[in-house]
Amino acid sequence: MISDRERSGIGMTSARTRERLIERLKEEGIRSEAVLNRIREVPRHLFVDEALSSRAYEDTALPIGHGQTISQPYVVARMTEAVIADGRPSKVLEIGTGCGYQTAILAGLADTVFSVERLGPLLRRARELLGSLGIRNVRFRHGDGWEGWKSHAPYDAIIVTAAPPETPQALLGQLAEGGRLIIPVGPRSHQELLTITRRGDQFEEQLIGHVIFVPLLPGLD
Repeated sequence: MISDRERSGIGMTSARTRERLIERLKEEGIRSEAVLNRIREVPRHLFVDEALSSRAYEDTALPIGHGQTISQPYVVARMTEAVIADGRPSKVLEIGTGCGYQTAILAGLADTVFSVERLGPLLRRARELLGSLGIRNVRFRHGDGWEGWKSHAPYDAIIVTAAPPETPQALLGQLAEGGRLIIPVGPRSHQELLTITRRGDQFEEQLIGHVIFVPLLPGLD
């Protein structure tokens, strides 16, 4: 079901406006047509405050309340490319539902997405919005992202949308063999975006780039 707000989004949310974002992402090095098509399809303006709708298709992060942000589209695309690097995953764990935008992107490219969020108000809003968009293959949990979601492990991919100072061991333990953890790691001022691949009891790290995410906090709120 598409809301009145989306139907009324002529101009600032037009196909031409969205296509400019897609061209920008291509110029920045995003190559996956599956990822680009999904970003083209998902109405990003619904995931930000109405006052910021005119900026929804800029390649920039925007505030969503509670000290959180909706990630820059390039970063969403780059992380999603890493998730599907070996094909369509069966099970993806997302740490940090936030507004649900990254969740919605993943939902079109994976069989099932398990999404954990520590902030109850954000989780409730994201669940309602994804439901209104007809997205049915996401399972939500109000939980501590540092702990993951062990009961549904192992996962083909885990994506973390907030930055811990070091990689949570619980998440490494919930990866399937050959599974990939895509995570920003480092202090609040700057982090390394890593892909960590499980090879038995060993974990291979690959640097994707440098990013700035909000910190991954423990506990619930």
